[in-house]
Order: sequence, then C-alpha cells, then structure tokens
Amino acid sequence: MTDFAREEDFRSWGNVVQAAHAVARPFWRDQLTATVSTGRQQGLALLATGLRRSYGDSVLNPAGGMIDMTGLDRIIAFDPDRRLLRAEAGLPLHTLLDLLVRRGFFPPVTPGTRYVTLGGAVANDVHGKNHHVNGTFGRWVRLLGLLRSNGEELQLSPTEHPDLFAATIGGLGLTGLITWVELELTPIDSASMDVENIPFDGVDGFFALARESEGNFDYTVSWIDCLAAGPSLGRGIFSRANHSESGSPLPDRGNTRFSMPLDAPQFAMNRHTINAFNAAYFRNGKRKSGPARVGIHPFFYPLDSIGRWNRLYGKKGMYQYQSVVPPSVQYDATKEMLAAISASGQGSFLAVLKTFGDELSPGLLSFPMEGTTLALDFPNRGEETLRLMARLDEIVLAAGGRLYPAKDGRMPARLFQAGYPAWQAFSKHVDSGFSSLFWQRVSQM
Repeated sequence: MTDFAREEDFRSWGNVVQAAHAVARPFWRDQLTATVSTGRQQGLALLATGLRRSYGDSVLNPAGGMIDMTGLDRIIAFDPDRRLLRAEAGLPLHTLLDLLVRRGFFPPVTPGTRYVTLGGAVANDVHGKNHHVNGTFGRWVRLLGLLRSNGEELQLSPTEHPDLFAATIGGLGLTGLITWVELELTPIDSASMDVENIPFDGVDGFFALARESEGNFDYTVSWIDCLAAGPSLGRGIFSRANHSESGSPLPDRGNTRFSMPLDAPQFAMNRHTINAFNAAYFRNGKRKSGPARVGIHPFFYPLDSIGRWNRLYGKKGMYQYQSVVPPSVQYDATKEMLAAISASGQGSFLAVLKTFGDELSPGLLSFPMEGTTLALDFPNRGEETLRLMARLDEIVLAAGGRLYPAKDGRMPARLFQAGYPAWQAFSKHVDSGFSSLFWQRVSQM
C-alpha cells in the first residue's frame, strides 16, 4: 500500500528509542513511485527500512515517513554461469541462503545475522568474518536500482553514475530508495565449514593468532571475555574457518531453538551474571577447542538460534559499540578500551574482536578500514553507560578510528565527522527528501 499509517511502537534492534512512525508497506515495485510521491505530498522526509536489525537510530525517522521494504522480496534473475543474482531490495538473506547454498553458491560477504535484507546490506555496506579476503558487501554489488524523491529512477554501478553509486554503498538509505540489487556470488563445494577454535589468554594471543591465520583461512573472528582483567585482559576463543570441500550439499535448517517471550528483568544483566557466563563460556571453549566440521548457520549466525535475543537486555534496551582503529595503534588502543570496559564492570557476553584487511570499499561512508574492530553490547544503564562510551570515544578519536553507524545510537557529531572525512562529499549526494535520526544528529556542524 502507498498510504502512510501511524504505528506507535516502531523501534530498532537496540530498543533504546521507541517512537511512533508513519509507515507505508508497499508490495510491488510499481507502487514505489506512488509511495514516495504520497510521502512527499504529505511533507514527510522519507527513509526505507528492512528488518531493522540496525541497533541505533540509523533506521528511525519519527518526524518523517518510513517505507517498509520487506514486502518486496522477489528474485528477479539468477544467472549461475555468470554467478549473478538480481533481486528486490527487501529480499532477506535467510531466503537467499535457501536458494543459493543448495545450488553451490554463497553470498561473498555476510554479516552475523541472516535477518538482513539486500537493501539493508547495501545501505550499511555490511562486513563479515572474511573482510581480509573479500572486503565489504559493496565490493560485490554490480548494479542497483535507486528511486529518488523527485520520481527519477536510476540504475547505478561503478561506471553508471559512479559518484552516486559510491554514496549509496554504505549511504544509510539517505541517497534515495534502493529498489533492487544485482550481486556477484561466491561458489562453494558444500554446505559445511571446516572450523578450528583456539583459546588464547590475552590480547597478545589474539594478535598472534590473527597474523598466523589470515593467509590460510578465509574466515576469522574471536569471542572475548570483556570483563577479564590483569594478565587475562582480552582472553577469548579464536575461530578460523574455510568452506569445506566435502560434506552435505544441503544447508542445515538454522531453526530458532528458543525465543525470548518477554523482556528480561533489568537486574538480570549485571557484572556478576556476565562474569559468570563469560568464565563458563571460556572454560567450555577451551574444552571444545580444536578442529570441527559444522554447518553454515551455527558458524555464521549463532545468535539467530535465539529468537528476539535483544530482549535479554530488558525494557531499557542496549547500545552496541563497534569501533575500528588503524594498524599503527591497534594493539595499544585495543588494550586501553578493554581495560576501560573491564574496570567499569559494564560488559556483555557478546563481545567480538577481529582484524580487517586492506580491501577498500567503494562506499564513501563504509565503516571497515584496515585495523582491528571491537564490538560489544552494553545494557542501557543511562548516564553510567553513556559515560563509559564517551571514554571509549576519546580512545577511538585519539587513535584515528571510527564507529559503525549501523550499530550506533549516540555517536557525537565530532567523532563521526573525524572518522569519516568524506562525509561532506557524501552529503552532496543526500536526497533532500530522505532523512534519519542518525543523519540529523551527526551532520550538524
């Protein structure tokens, strides 16, 4: 439908901001022009949204109009010989996996959840465990359709409207409405992963394993105990993997094993419970270390087995903090951030440490750069949590790093503008008929 209807409880995955939005839900591509026109006639600044797995306010626009693209989820064309797939922007990754894996293909880049749409993957230029090999999602986009607020429909590519293409990759939906995406695929031999899990005792161990692994393994990532201190600061489990050359051609089902029925009590996520969980997880990881063959879903999307896992953080929600710092300072900056988090007693059981390679994205606002990225969730404890993240901001700013807009809900404008020096060049391509809470906050001079 092209009409915008008020929805009272519209939120992102972090659950910190819960606000009413005017929402339109089209189901066909030929409705999109009318939907955009209706929104503009009503004086609404627009923003497209998918499955809303972004944590903060980059997918929120309460003063404007939201266009929910999840009804546009169809395959347009699939060419296995050329390894190309074209689909509508609302197609979710979990549906795409069902099509691709059994036919011997895989997305060249996948984030840590399969509940993301193609349009969302482009708009956030998502990355995965193989950044050092394949870079970001945007490097594999060959064509895309973009509808501007003036009704103009464009086909973008690295050679067609290249400047607007660069702004749209990682452009957070601000350059217009992404209508369809053509993606180059990666061939695979099976639906299995050959994985090796290795415990390490601290930050030194992580960097040694990262250096050792990147030449021989396509996928690397580590879970860390963010509350460990002293000589155990940054201890964790390092995982490295490749697609298996043998194994089942059919993907595992990836079913949700359990779903949170309601928000957990706020007191449940505290230093003691997190500390106990992390210690047990580390011990269990050491016990199960070594090589193993696993399915695609448990390796790439372990959290998807818990439905509505964001409810674990209670009614006040959570902030995710994901930073990247450059190689020249990655060791010291990472240790400094982990020490600040450990000392604060505010941490989570979802803490990830990984290195990025030097593969450049075409996107002007793409988050990954060569260096080390740290990502973790903080239960929303108000000013206490905001003070900790402000302290982390200073470390990232001094290191010449930046934060990930898809995970952010409170980044100060000065940190955004310092971390993304191309932001003013990008702003020239922002469609005046599109906006978001995030952009209103970080684009202020």
